[in-house]
Amino acid sequence: MRRICAQFAAILLIAGLMSGCGDSGDSGEDSQPADKITYLTAFGAVGRDAFAWVAQEKGYFRDAGLDVTIRLGAATGENLKVLAAGQAQFANLDLTGTWILSGKGQYTDIRAFAAVHQQTLVSIITLEGSGITEPKHLEGRKLGAATGSVNQLLFPGYAKLAGIDESKVEWVNAPPAQLPTLLASGRVDALSTFLIGQRGIEKAAGGKKTVVLPYSEYLPDLFGNGLIAPTSIVEGDPDLTKRFRDAALKGLQYTLEHPDEAAQILKKAQPAADVTAAVGEITLMAPYVKASGVIERDRVAKALATLEGEALIKPGLTPDTVVDFDLVPTG
Repeated sequence: MRRICAQFAAILLIAGLMSGCGDSGDSGEDSQPADKITYLTAFGAVGRDAFAWVAQEKGYFRDAGLDVTIRLGAATGENLKVLAAGQAQFANLDLTGTWILSGKGQYTDIRAFAAVHQQTLVSIITLEGSGITEPKHLEGRKLGAATGSVNQLLFPGYAKLAGIDESKVEWVNAPPAQLPTLLASGRVDALSTFLIGQRGIEKAAGGKKTVVLPYSEYLPDLFGNGLIAPTSIVEGDPDLTKRFRDAALKGLQYTLEHPDEAAQILKKAQPAADVTAAVGEITLMAPYVKASGVIERDRVAKALATLEGEALIKPGLTPDTVVDFDLVPTG
């Protein structure tokens, strides 16, 4: 009897050890490696893009099973080249600028899946005392903008509606980071840039106040920035896209609720970033953001109709050719 009990105990011990081995799935061969992806910011390392670094710092990407490399972007046209070359999987780009290029037959294999800015933020910004207080005053002046940006792509439509003779405006191209200095030094009379950059521009100009003329006064149906990816990603791996989308939008929500902390997180990751300007951008963009990232089909249709009506795109684009509505948040 004693021998039988010993044998039974041994069996129980072995069974327990085997059971313990089977329960260690969180630290062994059952654990899944994170998916490595590259994300492209819209415009360098500034406040409007801080949410990506927030999502990284707070662990939102990690929790979604993502190992994200954040790469600095350089305006719409250049960023689309990077996506098309397969050097990044996701990007935060100006949707209007992207759709203008798509409507011209370029970069047609790109789809949006979340909106960051529900309205275009493209604006004319000048310093008080420049003599520019309405769009018509841009005639005979120098206008600075980032090379290949939506600001230049959209200007012909804005000029037509605002009564500007486009041929009388001289463009000066510069890298995004140099635009505030370009205006402050008097090398241009105004900038075509994003209204959320107002605080940074005023700081570069030594505290001088600015005059802002939003494009949305004449083009109210257009979107601003949004999350996009090649169709090979959104259609080929929708689960990856959803995980990235949700983590990024969680970072966006936190950024809007904690602008000062978000700016410090940006500064930690990108030491050259200007905290004051970043807080200004986050604060100024808040009224134009729905953190849910929703994109409404009828609004996309209106935006495309506006671009077509102003001869900025050829006929043919539809909401489903520029947005993957299966991946758009519904909230």
